[in-house]
Amino acid sequence: MADEQTQPAREGACDDSREDSLWQMVIEFYNKRMLAIVIADWVYAIVFIGLAIFSGIRFFGAEDTQSQIMYAAIFLCCIQFIALMKIFAWQMIHRNGIKRDIRALRADIAELSRAVKDR
Repeated sequence: MADEQTQPAREGACDDSREDSLWQMVIEFYNKRMLAIVIADWVYAIVFIGLAIFSGIRFFGAEDTQSQIMYAAIFLCCIQFIALMKIFAWQMIHRNGIKRDIRALRADIAELSRAVKDR
């Protein structure tokens, strides 16, 4: 009886087939719900890749040491920011999996509380 009541709640909360695949996590990241985050991530990445390329070219064309140091520092900051954006995207991918696990735990707790009340 308790299993029949909790089954509809568990169907939307936990889908074990989607949990383990990296490909499924990436597909889940690139959906309409996450569109603003994906666009922001890629726009910032493209801007900083362009700035890194620009500073790399200017580094080799600079005449004095002070300019070379400045362009090298700009290049390194851009590369670090690109890495930061990719880490942010990876964390957002894992956030969806964590939310799914929390929903599954809530369903399990609800099932256990019903089982305890029925006794």
